[in-house]
Amino acid sequence: MKRNALLLMGLLSTHLVSAQLFSDNFDSYALGSFIGPQSNNWTTWSGAQGGAEDAATTNNQAASAPHSVYFSSTAAGGGPQDVVLTFGQLYNSGIFTLSSDFYVNSGKGAYYNIQGATTIGNLWALNVHMDAGELAIDDGNTPNLCLTTYPQATWFNLKIEANLTLHVWKAYVNNVLVGTWVNGINTVASADYFPLQNNQFFMDNVSFDHQSYTLPALNAMVGSLDMGGSIAGQNVTPTVSILNAGQNALTSFDVNLNYNGQNYTQNITGVNVASIASYEVSIPAFDLVPGAQNAVVTISNINGGNDDNAADNTLTQAIDPVVPAAGKIVVGEEATGTWCQWCPRGAVFMDKFATDYNGFWAGIAVHNGDPMVVADYDAGIGALIGGYPSSLVDRVGDVDPSQMSSDFFTRLQTAPKGVLTNGATWDPATRVLNVSVSTEMLQATTGSYKVACVLTEDGVTGTGSGYNQSNAYAGGNNGVMGGFESLPSPVPAAQMVYDHVARAIAPSFTGQTGVIAATTTVGDNYTANFSFTLPSTWDETSMHIVGMLIDPQGQIDNAGYTNINEAVQNGYVGVQEQIGAVNLEQMLTVAPNPATDFANITLHIPTAAPVSVRVLDAKGGILQARQFGSLQGDFEIGLNTSNYAPGLYVVELQMNGQRTQKKLVIR
Repeated sequence: MKRNALLLMGLLSTHLVSAQLFSDNFDSYALGSFIGPQSNNWTTWSGAQGGAEDAATTNNQAASAPHSVYFSSTAAGGGPQDVVLTFGQLYNSGIFTLSSDFYVNSGKGAYYNIQGATTIGNLWALNVHMDAGELAIDDGNTPNLCLTTYPQATWFNLKIEANLTLHVWKAYVNNVLVGTWVNGINTVASADYFPLQNNQFFMDNVSFDHQSYTLPALNAMVGSLDMGGSIAGQNVTPTVSILNAGQNALTSFDVNLNYNGQNYTQNITGVNVASIASYEVSIPAFDLVPGAQNAVVTISNINGGNDDNAADNTLTQAIDPVVPAAGKIVVGEEATGTWCQWCPRGAVFMDKFATDYNGFWAGIAVHNGDPMVVADYDAGIGALIGGYPSSLVDRVGDVDPSQMSSDFFTRLQTAPKGVLTNGATWDPATRVLNVSVSTEMLQATTGSYKVACVLTEDGVTGTGSGYNQSNAYAGGNNGVMGGFESLPSPVPAAQMVYDHVARAIAPSFTGQTGVIAATTTVGDNYTANFSFTLPSTWDETSMHIVGMLIDPQGQIDNAGYTNINEAVQNGYVGVQEQIGAVNLEQMLTVAPNPATDFANITLHIPTAAPVSVRVLDAKGGILQARQFGSLQGDFEIGLNTSNYAPGLYVVELQMNGQRTQKKLVIR
């Protein structure tokens, strides 16, 4: 899987007062001895050394022979190992560096955090997750501040360098800078090594250091670049964080982003950015394109001239967006409940995925034991999870909601067997919603494929204790979690708004059989029809339809995701309409398919009728449209696709108020 990596040009201006404060390679300890009793810097979360929480030396692996320490857990909540490295004091300025060598077993994970207060458990400054080759770092509030990869089943060095004065943190893998970001918490006191479920890792050569930092008089620094997405074809609005890394206020500057051969410049004037403060600059929107290339941010004309440190005026970020499989929508089902004290974590990450992966993600919050429960859905997902909160990404396997990224990107790049289109009719008087889920096969299949339809609603509120949300993050004792740390426990119903709420599933969790033939060929079309009567308390303007194609193993092959209005615009395909559409479908062909630079649209119009043809992108945006008036006979239209990004497109024929669509794949 492709990932973004950051390369910072230049070094910070510093005055160094440095000597390595602590290092430990565990080689002086007896084999099998616990490390807690060996040093004043090592302890455990509870303070109990030499027991189940502690880690023991081993010679099974070592970055520097003969010893390392080993962590593992199979428990749903992680642990019981919970080893703490104390830094000896609270650091809130200067540059602090923590370095460790890790060996993470293949397909397994590792985790540690940096505590921001002397009393452990009061403040999380950083979380570092390693999961089957994916490295994800967050500050407890903003996920994926650094998202990259690490080598599995081999030793590597991971170094965190925190400029606590500037709030700028960096991550290095084997001395290569892989991330730079502005951190939310800028104090450090200890590191906590805590194996989560499915973690297996060795650690060696642990060290930390601290050095002072002096601010120049005038210094504007490119702190970070958030491209606003990581998927080819996404329309993104990048954000550049400009940090005042000097003593004097910043009043004006120019920011330029160069990407894909284009320059995007923003001239910032009339501001007053105080020392150590940041200023966010939004770059005009553009589409991410496939392929690896650099995005280069440069700041210039600082207060009308040059600053005192030009070395940190440029940030180069390697961009290599993930190329999604044509027509693929990934489904994330979150098991949650208002009674569940850890479930705010699920809500935060479901919202993040809905924002970050819009157009490629269909999120569904399946409630348990509260007023929003859908019994059939709750029972179905309950059989596939080990606890709450949990999540299923395309029903591949049970993962924590904070750990969905790896499965999401894997599934996003998995070519689906079929592409789904949701159609609908909606009667506001009777509140009857009829839904058609049409599947066009992109690959030949055998076996029992099924179709299901889910309705979700955003902005759900309620009264009564059932809508109060239990909240383990209240008071911040369990870290920052999207604002829940500032709310009480339970959060009163009046303060809670629930999104992605599953309202109905039809016909069942496992789907409807008999819709998709046991043996299919490419281009086959199948439609399933569903009908719902929406209670008056449901807001149809805040609802989504999720059509699902479920494979014989019970995994979700693909989905269609639309709001009700979009489905109505797509048109409802009923039994009679589907029979009639067969003839209409025969009037439109597109070849070659897949195409690269060119495709032919062939029309066969047996009787005179007004005809129009449109070319749409996968999200329904109109790329080309042409009305031909009344036509009869055979016609061929050339379509230049050389400027189209690889992906899924739709060619649509409209005639006599009816329409048919053909999917076109561009490679």
